[in-house]
Amino acid sequence: MPAKPAPIKKSAKKAAAKEEKPAEPAEPVAEAAPAEAPPAEAAPVEAPAEAPVAESAPAAEAPAPEGPADEAAPSTNAPAEAAPAEAAPVEEPPKPPTPPPPAVPTSAPQNLSVDDVNETSVTLKWRSPESIGSGLDGYIVEYCKEGSSEWVAANTELTTSNRFVISGLTTGDLLNIRVVAMNAGGRSEPVVLPQPVPVREIMDRPKIRLPRALRTRHVKHVGEQINLVIPFSGKPKPVISWTKDGQPLDAKKVNVRNSEKDSILFIRKAERDDSGSYEMTVKVDSFEDKAALVIQIVDLPGPPASVKLVDSWGFNAALEWTPPKDNGNTEITGYTIQKADKKTGDWFTVLEHFHRLNATVSDLVMGNVYTFRVFSENKVGKSETAAVTKAAAHIQKTGIVYKPPEYKEHDFSEAPKFTAPLNDRAATVGYNTKLLCAVRGSPKPKIEWLKNQMIIGDDPKFRQINNQGVCSLEIRKPSSFDGGVYTCRAKNALGEATVACRLEVKQVTIQAEKDRK
Repeated sequence: MPAKPAPIKKSAKKAAAKEEKPAEPAEPVAEAAPAEAPPAEAAPVEAPAEAPVAESAPAAEAPAPEGPADEAAPSTNAPAEAAPAEAAPVEEPPKPPTPPPPAVPTSAPQNLSVDDVNETSVTLKWRSPESIGSGLDGYIVEYCKEGSSEWVAANTELTTSNRFVISGLTTGDLLNIRVVAMNAGGRSEPVVLPQPVPVREIMDRPKIRLPRALRTRHVKHVGEQINLVIPFSGKPKPVISWTKDGQPLDAKKVNVRNSEKDSILFIRKAERDDSGSYEMTVKVDSFEDKAALVIQIVDLPGPPASVKLVDSWGFNAALEWTPPKDNGNTEITGYTIQKADKKTGDWFTVLEHFHRLNATVSDLVMGNVYTFRVFSENKVGKSETAAVTKAAAHIQKTGIVYKPPEYKEHDFSEAPKFTAPLNDRAATVGYNTKLLCAVRGSPKPKIEWLKNQMIIGDDPKFRQINNQGVCSLEIRKPSSFDGGVYTCRAKNALGEATVACRLEVKQVTIQAEKDRK
């Protein structure tokens, strides 16, 4: 902004007004106009523009001793008041840009360690710096031989990976190694291995890691492909060798491919001869490790060696056979028996997965002639051919007589025995009463009732009933004379049994009769 003009004091204005009256010519005013040029020129600059105005203010305030000087003072103030109007269109200059912050290097990389060592190279790994500062361009790996102070850069260009292999080293050297991170700020603090690294092969005893599936017998069918991958470890690179049943492998049949970490046993088309015990040996110097695996190549079995018809009777035929000579390099799991009628010639299976070496074929049709054949079975399947009986079974139409089996009749004979005894009872005169008991025996026992050891017989006062072993004696309207000991006796050819009870007959006394007495 243009500077404001300095204020003019009232005393100066009054002095100027007094001096304006005798001043007639305008030449002093005209001569004083150029005196305001310096403030007009200084208007474009903000800070310096204030200085001339400030200087003019004291000049205006000082009292003029002479008349001509007083006349010049008001003339100088007039242009000073008009200066701000001329400086209004002036714009501020743009501010200069903020300078960028200075570049900062990263912190040191972390956790530098040796991943692998051999006779010509060292493999390192580390972690990125905790603080990357102004960014991260890459890493420089440097090494220095023990006893020397000269650090040599292992990489000509920055590496961005956190893993690096220093190659082309000399066996036996002892190296100090460090890693430096680089960015626009320059080198970071180095991270140094705490111990020097000897350049040599690290010995690692050989170890075969046989897969769990190969620790037992490995079974394959004839014609299938065998591809076994067996990993191992060991340093320096082990020497791998294979044998089969103690003999070197036949390179025409078996192909072995070895890598640094595993060995592959490959057979394109398996045959029965490829079965056996294979042994893998991994050797490093004087150390070695061995692993054995058994490979079994199985095939369909051959037919039974022989089969014959032993006998035929009624609707049945008995067969016998012998195991096959060729079991397909695995155990026989069963046999299949088939029959064929001479009239039709069609084969029908009568028994499957049969384990014994003999069988009886039943439900043959009367009047037909049958031929039989037997197949062998193993885990691969059923034999392609079968053994056939030379003789045929003729099922006759006559001569069949059924004889029912004879069974010995069971003897159920038993002496009488009471299963429910008689119980003592009390009866009332004039009211029927009944005695009950139960008896068993074979043959059926004869029942007799006795009163006081005297047979009752057919006395109409007594009613005797025997129903399915339940014996009852009904006494009709007993009197006091009918009391006593009653016995039931049962007897048959095997013996007899008795049971007894006491019967008491009571007289009912009427109250009216008592009153009369």
